[in-house]
Amino acid sequence: MFPYLAYGHITPFFELAKKLSDKGFSIDLCSTPINLSLIKKKNTQKYSCSIHVVEFHLPNLPELPPHYHTTNGLPIHLQSTLYKAITMSKPQFYEILKDQKPNVLVHDVMQPWAAGVASSLNIPSIKFCLTSMTMCCYFGHFFLKPGVEFPFPALYLKDYEREITRPYDVEVKEELGENRAIMLVNSSRAIDGKYMDYLSEIGKTEILPTGVVIQDIAINEEEMEIIKWLGNKRENSTVYVSFGSENFLTKEEMEEVAYGLELSNVHFVWVVRFPKEEQVVSLEDVLPQDNNSKASKYCGWNSTLECIEFGVPIIALPMNFYSDQPLNARLIVENGVAVEMARDGNGKIHRGNVAETIKNVFFGEKNIGEDLRRKVKGLRENIKLLREEEMDGVVKVLKQICEKNQHA
Repeated sequence: MFPYLAYGHITPFFELAKKLSDKGFSIDLCSTPINLSLIKKKNTQKYSCSIHVVEFHLPNLPELPPHYHTTNGLPIHLQSTLYKAITMSKPQFYEILKDQKPNVLVHDVMQPWAAGVASSLNIPSIKFCLTSMTMCCYFGHFFLKPGVEFPFPALYLKDYEREITRPYDVEVKEELGENRAIMLVNSSRAIDGKYMDYLSEIGKTEILPTGVVIQDIAINEEEMEIIKWLGNKRENSTVYVSFGSENFLTKEEMEEVAYGLELSNVHFVWVVRFPKEEQVVSLEDVLPQDNNSKASKYCGWNSTLECIEFGVPIIALPMNFYSDQPLNARLIVENGVAVEMARDGNGKIHRGNVAETIKNVFFGEKNIGEDLRRKVKGLRENIKLLREEEMDGVVKVLKQICEKNQHA
């Protein structure tokens, strides 16, 4: 397994590795030492014999010391340098595959070049997509069927979002790739099945949902203080605010969100991430299943899945316009488990919109909050019904590929 160098990618890879280990697979998880330090802490004795870590060393660049061989805490001005180092690392990855001789490579969709390296060694490869199918489906349509109207009006980009994503078109096209290998996706047909079907049709590729894969619950003493605080609040009176581990709000944005929260008159827990911090609280650490709070989320896919898994309605506020977040927001609104917070025509956040959206969900006359809670619980149940079936489908295909490669 070869995830992209971000905790938000390594964690679901590791969780999938555990599920595959339970089905009899042996997995080598390959990443940089700084990222593997996280996995080593999480790899319990149960999986220590079936999940092995393999160190992947990036080229030595003076401006990119080893502790920056990850997106976690990476300064913005070094993002392009990390990408450059990754693209320079093909020879190193070639040697790893040559030495490990896996029956199949499962690589991150954000590292499409890995498939070519595997192919040069006659190793079959599978892509693993850690977003919903919305982004691949949306951009895949425009790349593969130019001039044809997109058939799903619920998915769209606002003008200011499209202007920001336009320079990344080539990069997204590379991620979709000419490679028609099987694609795993960290999702469920209960969430975005029709988009899986459409991308499979136009992209001529087999798409297999793994079911929702999220990390296990682990609550430390510091987080217990938040749990106790929540326990003293009235049911359905609290909003959890998080913008993810790699999104840093400007001073103006923080002020608008802060004033908006104050104006909304609801209790809130706001997890603020600063560039030099190492820790970020996960949703499941502060909102257990019996708490009916709501979450104001930036719409990163892992966090969105956590919300759905724990039955928490969502107030969506996409932050990273050149990622999957805007389309994720539209997807969960379409599923009826979220409302999206409005921005102005230039994409700016305003305190009035923050307060109004929260008030409408908590206190609105149309029972928006109750409707969201009902639908997110229904979606959660549908996901659970499909979980074993979807994972069994993944296991069946992987076993077929491994057996075929063993006899080749």
